[in-house]
Amino acid sequence: MRTLVMVFIAVTAMLRGEPVCAEDSMRCGSRLISMGDGKDKVRSLCGEPTSVSLAGILRGARYSYGPYDYSYFGPAWTEVPVEIWTYNFGSSKLLRKLRFVGDELVEIRAEGYGY
Repeated sequence: MRTLVMVFIAVTAMLRGEPVCAEDSMRCGSRLISMGDGKDKVRSLCGEPTSVSLAGILRGARYSYGPYDYSYFGPAWTEVPVEIWTYNFGSSKLLRKLRFVGDELVEIRAEGYGY
């Protein structure tokens, strides 16, 4: 009996968590966007986001040549804009949060149901 109670508690705890997961693509109706897409492509395929949050990060200068990545530390720091776009597709679908670094889509997250 005690084992059955422990199993019930474990299953209840697992099912109770809110779904938050990262994805590599998102469907807007019949259209598909994926990691690496630009803001203009996402806006044209999915429309205007429900909300946009702005932030900024500092990143050192980087140069890539083939499989090699050259980074150096010095006065060449640049500020790269970061935007988080939220898409609300209604109360029966999950909210989608898209994170752009510069103009590139780098993260797609699904969070709780919309409103």
